[in-house]
Amino acid sequence: MEMPGLESHLTRWHGGDPLRAHVAEVVLGVARAAAEIAVRVRLGYLAASRGEETPAALRQWAADRLLASLEGASVAFIASRGLEAPVAVRRGAPLAVTVHPLDGATNLDANVSVGTIFSVLPSEESRGADAVLLQPGNRLLASGYVIYGPHCALALSLGSGTQIFTLGDDGFQLTHADVMTARTSNEYAINASNYRFWSESIRAYIDDCIAGTEGARSADVSMRWVGSLVGECHRILVRGGVFLSPRDTRRGNEHGRLRLVFEANPIAFLVENAGGKAIDGFTRILDLQPTDLHQRTPLMFGSASEIDRIARYKANPSDIFERSPLFGQRGLLKV
Repeated sequence: MEMPGLESHLTRWHGGDPLRAHVAEVVLGVARAAAEIAVRVRLGYLAASRGEETPAALRQWAADRLLASLEGASVAFIASRGLEAPVAVRRGAPLAVTVHPLDGATNLDANVSVGTIFSVLPSEESRGADAVLLQPGNRLLASGYVIYGPHCALALSLGSGTQIFTLGDDGFQLTHADVMTARTSNEYAINASNYRFWSESIRAYIDDCIAGTEGARSADVSMRWVGSLVGECHRILVRGGVFLSPRDTRRGNEHGRLRLVFEANPIAFLVENAGGKAIDGFTRILDLQPTDLHQRTPLMFGSASEIDRIARYKANPSDIFERSPLFGQRGLLKV
């Protein structure tokens, strides 16, 4: 069975609608740059041995390739994770784009998957860059990521469903149509080394997971941790699970670690369109109103029923602690 290519998929999707055609143009621009980035990432130490590569240099090169690939698109503003201020591209254009050029770049030396994250927003000529780029995530027109791993894949949502395209000799080909994240899951991903800095509600949730069949869940749960946001999201899209990046008591993490505009919103849009959920602990991520381009937020996303469970832990911590003597002792992980 022949797999449709990204361009033909986008052509069918926009059907000649002007705004959709502009969105398709942006996605294709990101895909062109991503194909080049994939080649550079794949070289790894071969590039480094020639003195051409460091994580910082690769991040900058990836950012430059993305900006260059989008120069001809109908984009008014581009905001890049590595730039303090947005770039004005074409006055009066109907779209704005956010890009995180190389998420997880510090993992390159360990050969861990890294990726590019992007989102597309509507723009109006009368509005400045801040007003356009600081729209809540529920205004997104499209979002996606490209993961550079054992194979290169593009996860994309155009607002109705989520698809995954895999890069081959003929470009990106559709390999997973209408991905639906498993509603329930027995996997979670969190950086457990930060246990002592979490709120009591997050500790209680993780304690329940660790307790397995002997605890309140009455089921064994497995922990996963890649340390790459695109890697975590890709696993969750294809086989379920949840990812937690909660706020904690460390300096600088009081409001969370991940960027709302560059990371949380695009990922939340993808996950919700695949049947999952994404929250900051209490509030739907896509309903948060950004106040700063580099604003940070807690982020928890993945299988819907498990995100609902986490929200209950956050909303009613006293009920959780009182239901079992386990949480009076906090005996599974010492602090």
